[in-house]
Amino acid sequence: MEFYKVINTRRSIRKYSRKDIPKDVLERVMLTAGKAPSGRNRQNWKYILVYDNKIRNKLVAHCLNKRFIINCPVTVIVCGNVIPDHNRGKYMGKYGSVMDAAVTFDHFTLAARAEGLGTCWIGRFNNTEIKTILDIPSDWNIVAISPLGYPEDENAFKSCGNRINYDKLVSIDCFTSKE
Repeated sequence: MEFYKVINTRRSIRKYSRKDIPKDVLERVMLTAGKAPSGRNRQNWKYILVYDNKIRNKLVAHCLNKRFIINCPVTVIVCGNVIPDHNRGKYMGKYGSVMDAAVTFDHFTLAARAEGLGTCWIGRFNNTEIKTILDIPSDWNIVAISPLGYPEDENAFKSCGNRINYDKLVSIDCFTSKE
Protein backbone atom coordinates (compact mmCIF):
# COMPACT_ATOMS: atom_id res chain seq x y z
CA MET A 1 0.00 0.00 0.00
CA GLU A 2 1.23 3.47 -0.82
CA PHE A 3 2.86 5.17 2.21
CA TYR A 4 0.63 8.24 2.44
CA LYS A 5 -2.48 6.12 2.07
CA VAL A 6 -1.29 4.04 5.06
CA ILE A 7 -0.77 7.20 7.12
CA ASN A 8 -4.02 8.89 6.07
CA THR A 9 -6.25 5.87 6.61
CA ARG A 10 -4.84 4.44 9.85
CA ARG A 11 -7.58 4.66 12.45
CA SER A 12 -8.33 3.21 15.86
CA ILE A 13 -10.42 0.10 15.29
CA ARG A 14 -12.60 -1.26 18.09
CA LYS A 15 -14.61 -3.97 16.28
CA TYR A 16 -12.81 -6.94 14.76
CA SER A 17 -13.73 -9.99 12.74
CA ARG A 18 -12.56 -13.34 14.07
CA LYS A 19 -10.67 -14.03 10.83
CA ASP A 20 -7.25 -15.47 11.60
CA ILE A 21 -4.16 -13.47 10.71
CA PRO A 22 -1.92 -15.51 8.38
CA LYS A 23 1.47 -16.28 9.93
CA ASP A 24 3.42 -14.59 7.13
CA VAL A 25 1.36 -11.39 7.52
CA LEU A 26 1.89 -11.31 11.31
CA GLU A 27 5.62 -11.94 10.92
CA ARG A 28 5.90 -9.15 8.33
CA VAL A 29 4.13 -6.70 10.65
CA MET A 30 6.25 -7.64 13.66
CA LEU A 31 9.54 -7.58 11.75
CA THR A 32 8.63 -4.15 10.35
CA ALA A 33 7.97 -2.91 13.89
CA GLY A 34 11.42 -4.17 14.82
CA LYS A 35 13.04 -1.96 12.20
CA ALA A 36 12.17 1.18 14.18
CA PRO A 37 15.04 3.40 15.28
CA SER A 38 16.07 3.53 18.92
CA GLY A 39 18.54 5.56 20.98
CA ARG A 40 22.04 4.17 20.45
CA ASN A 41 20.37 1.39 18.44
CA ARG A 42 19.60 -0.42 21.70
CA GLN A 43 16.36 -1.90 20.38
CA ASN A 44 15.24 -2.09 23.99
CA TRP A 45 11.72 -3.36 23.36
CA LYS A 46 9.89 -6.65 23.41
CA TYR A 47 6.49 -7.59 22.02
CA ILE A 48 4.18 -10.03 23.73
CA LEU A 49 1.48 -11.63 21.59
CA VAL A 50 -1.36 -12.88 23.78
CA TYR A 51 -3.73 -15.45 22.30
CA ASP A 52 -4.94 -17.21 25.45
CA ASN A 53 -8.46 -15.99 26.32
CA LYS A 54 -8.03 -16.70 30.04
CA ILE A 55 -5.04 -14.37 30.14
CA ARG A 56 -6.72 -11.82 27.89
CA ASN A 57 -9.80 -11.72 30.12
CA LYS A 58 -7.52 -10.88 33.06
CA LEU A 59 -6.00 -8.03 31.03
CA VAL A 60 -9.40 -6.43 30.39
CA ALA A 61 -9.88 -5.71 34.10
CA HIS A 62 -6.66 -3.67 34.06
CA CYS A 63 -7.45 -1.78 30.82
CA LEU A 64 -10.55 0.07 32.00
CA ASN A 65 -12.67 -2.95 31.01
CA LYS A 66 -12.08 -2.34 27.29
CA ARG A 67 -13.34 -5.71 26.04
CA PHE A 68 -12.43 -4.90 22.47
CA ILE A 69 -8.80 -5.68 23.33
CA ILE A 70 -9.77 -9.37 23.35
CA ASN A 71 -12.51 -9.42 20.71
CA CYS A 72 -9.83 -9.92 18.07
CA PRO A 73 -7.42 -12.69 17.06
CA VAL A 74 -4.47 -11.46 19.17
CA THR A 75 -3.70 -8.82 21.80
CA VAL A 76 -0.33 -7.13 21.32
CA ILE A 77 1.70 -5.61 24.14
CA VAL A 78 4.96 -3.71 23.73
CA CYS A 79 7.35 -3.35 26.65
CA GLY A 80 10.38 -1.13 27.02
CA ASN A 81 13.48 -2.11 28.96
CA VAL A 82 14.31 0.60 31.50
CA ILE A 83 17.91 1.64 30.91
CA PRO A 84 18.95 4.06 33.68
CA ASP A 85 21.62 5.89 31.64
CA HIS A 86 19.34 6.30 28.61
CA ASN A 87 19.30 10.05 29.03
CA ARG A 88 18.13 11.77 25.86
CA GLY A 89 18.31 15.52 26.02
CA LYS A 90 19.89 15.10 29.47
CA TYR A 91 16.46 15.11 31.12
CA MET A 92 14.56 12.00 30.07
CA GLY A 93 16.43 9.47 32.17
CA LYS A 94 14.58 6.17 32.30
CA TYR A 95 11.79 7.54 30.10
CA GLY A 96 13.96 7.26 26.99
CA SER A 97 12.97 3.58 26.91
CA VAL A 98 9.32 4.63 26.72
CA MET A 99 10.13 6.80 23.70
CA ASP A 100 11.93 3.94 21.94
CA ALA A 101 9.04 1.54 22.56
CA ALA A 102 6.53 4.15 21.37
CA VAL A 103 8.42 4.56 18.10
CA THR A 104 8.43 0.83 17.43
CA PHE A 105 4.73 0.64 18.35
CA ASP A 106 3.95 3.33 15.82
CA HIS A 107 5.81 1.27 13.19
CA PHE A 108 3.67 -1.70 14.30
CA THR A 109 0.38 0.19 13.84
CA LEU A 110 1.39 1.46 10.41
CA ALA A 111 2.66 -1.94 9.22
CA ALA A 112 -0.59 -3.49 10.43
CA ARG A 113 -2.58 -0.92 8.44
CA ALA A 114 -0.53 -1.65 5.31
CA GLU A 115 -1.61 -5.29 5.67
CA GLY A 116 -5.29 -4.39 6.12
CA LEU A 117 -5.19 -5.06 9.87
CA GLY A 118 -6.69 -2.82 12.53
CA THR A 119 -5.14 -1.66 15.78
CA CYS A 120 -6.13 0.62 18.64
CA TRP A 121 -3.33 2.11 20.69
CA ILE A 122 -4.28 1.68 24.36
CA GLY A 123 -2.27 3.83 26.74
CA ARG A 124 -4.42 3.61 29.87
CA PHE A 125 -3.79 0.44 31.82
CA ASN A 126 -2.42 -0.78 35.13
CA ASN A 127 1.25 -1.45 34.40
CA THR A 128 1.92 -3.20 37.73
CA GLU A 129 -1.01 -5.61 37.53
CA ILE A 130 -0.43 -6.54 33.89
CA LYS A 131 3.28 -7.05 34.52
CA THR A 132 2.30 -9.54 37.24
CA ILE A 133 -0.16 -11.38 34.97
CA LEU A 134 2.42 -11.69 32.17
CA ASP A 135 5.46 -12.26 34.41
CA ILE A 136 7.28 -9.21 33.06
CA PRO A 137 10.58 -8.43 34.86
CA SER A 138 10.82 -5.34 37.06
CA ASP A 139 13.24 -3.53 34.73
CA TRP A 140 10.65 -3.60 31.92
CA ASN A 141 7.48 -1.52 31.61
CA ILE A 142 4.47 -1.83 29.38
CA VAL A 143 4.26 1.09 26.98
CA ALA A 144 1.19 0.23 24.91
CA ILE A 145 -1.43 -2.44 24.28
CA SER A 146 -3.46 -3.05 21.14
CA PRO A 147 -5.93 -5.50 19.70
CA LEU A 148 -4.84 -6.76 16.29
CA GLY A 149 -7.09 -8.14 13.60
CA TYR A 150 -9.13 -7.49 10.52
CA PRO A 151 -11.84 -4.85 11.06
CA GLU A 152 -15.40 -6.12 11.28
CA ASP A 153 -16.54 -3.22 9.07
CA GLU A 154 -14.98 -3.37 5.61
CA ASN A 155 -15.27 0.45 5.42
CA ALA A 156 -13.41 1.03 8.69
CA PHE A 157 -10.41 2.68 7.08
CA LYS A 158 -11.78 6.01 5.97
CA SER A 159 -9.37 8.87 5.42
CA CYS A 160 -8.95 10.77 8.67
CA GLY A 161 -8.23 14.04 6.83
CA ASN A 162 -6.24 16.81 8.44
CA ARG A 163 -6.35 16.62 12.19
CA ILE A 164 -4.42 19.82 12.79
CA ASN A 165 -3.75 22.54 10.27
CA TYR A 166 -0.25 23.37 9.14
CA ASP A 167 -0.05 26.73 10.92
CA LYS A 168 -0.92 25.18 14.28
CA LEU A 169 1.41 22.25 13.71
CA VAL A 170 4.50 24.14 12.57
CA SER A 171 6.34 27.20 13.90
CA ILE A 172 9.27 28.79 12.11
CA ASP A 173 12.42 29.62 14.07
CA CYS A 174 10.78 29.46 17.52
CA PHE A 175 7.93 27.81 19.39
CA THR A 176 5.32 30.47 18.68
CA SER A 177 4.19 31.56 15.25
CA LYS A 178 5.54 34.90 14.07
CA GLU A 179 3.02 37.28 12.60
